[in-house]
Formats: sequence, C-alpha cells, structure tokens
Amino acid sequence: MTMKQWSFRILLAIIMTAISSQAWAQADEVEIFQVEKDTIVARTRYDKRLDRYQRFWNALIPRNFKFQMYGGMGLVNIGVGWRYGKNHQWETDLLFGLIPKYESHSTKVTMTLKENFTPWKVHLKGNLYFQPLSTGLYFNTVFSDQFWTHEPSRYPRGYYGFSTRVRTHVFVGERLKLYIPESKRHNFRSISVFYEISSCDLYIVSAATNSYLKPKDYLVLSLGLICEIF
Repeated sequence: MTMKQWSFRILLAIIMTAISSQAWAQADEVEIFQVEKDTIVARTRYDKRLDRYQRFWNALIPRNFKFQMYGGMGLVNIGVGWRYGKNHQWETDLLFGLIPKYESHSTKVTMTLKENFTPWKVHLKGNLYFQPLSTGLYFNTVFSDQFWTHEPSRYPRGYYGFSTRVRTHVFVGERLKLYIPESKRHNFRSISVFYEISSCDLYIVSAATNSYLKPKDYLVLSLGLICEIF
C-alpha cells in the first residue's frame, strides 16, 4: 500500500470520526434540549396551578372593615367586606351586631350578609370622590330562641306569613370617599362615610296593605363608615 493510499485512509478515518462526533453531539444537544423543554413546560404548569391557588386564597382576604349603625340589623354592627367585579362595583359584607335588651331579658347578637352595588363615582376635588348611588340587599338574622324560622304550632297555620328569624332588606344610599395619599398611608387605602335608607320584607308588605302607614313607619335610616385596606 502506497503512502498516498495510507494518507487517504487516515483522512477518511478522521472525517468519519468528526462526523460521528458531531452526530453524537447533536443527539446529546437534542436530548438536553428536550429535557430542558420538558422542565420548562412542567414549571409553567406548576406556576399556573400556584397562581390559581394563590388567587383563590387571596380572594378570601377581606378588603375592608365596615362599621354601621341602625338599618334594622342592630344598634351597632361591625364586620368585613370583599370587593370584586369591574372597577370593584360589587361588594359583599359580613357583619355582626348587637341589639340592646331594652325591655327584653338580654342583649341579642345579629348577623347580616349584605350585597352592595356602587356603579360609579364622581371626582369632587383632590382625593375626594362622591358615589351618588349605592344599592343592594341584605339578610339579617337574630341569634335568639325567641325568633323562629318555621311557624310554631301554637299559631294557626298561615297566621304569620314571614319568618321572625330572618329579615330581607333592600336599601339605597350615597357615599363620600376619601383616598389617602400613598405617602400618608399606614393602615387604610381609603375611608368612606355613607348613609342608607332601607326597608324589610315585612315593612314593605305592611306599607302595601295599610294605606295609613307613613314613610317613617316602614323606612329606616342607617349610617356607616368603610375603611378600605387595599
């Protein structure tokens, strides 16, 4: 075998070795890329699940504290609220209140579930806004054995058409809202004062069936304060 033939074989072997090495390198790169790709996909799915998990629990955190007086739900009421919907137009409140014993045997505790709708607000000056319409409904119950859900047997059937334990109220009112500047915020983002005029199911039926009743007999005024956390 001549030197030229040996040189050709050596060059061919080098070329084949280089091609094989490149092929193995590409295969390894494809495998590594596939592993990295799978890892990225898995991490993305995990992140999405984590985001849903965090959004769910974050949604349960109250957005504000509310203090309300009167309104057919107790002399004083305090509770928490949540905001949602477009521009936070919808609110849900959970309030607990007290009814002094007056001429009864003891003070009573009430619970109120309230749904609010505030469709818009008007800028007045600086950080001050006016919400010309706040409306909605709420359900109020009293924790006491003196009130019942189903009519007791001691009354003729159909004597009372309403439960004395749960009252359904509708209301309409207005709010004045002040946003606290970021540099001065410590506990709250904004503070709102409001009033509401409400009536319950029993009062509305009584007003509709008794023409002698005046608005003061079936309409109730309430005042309140909302401290928005975030």
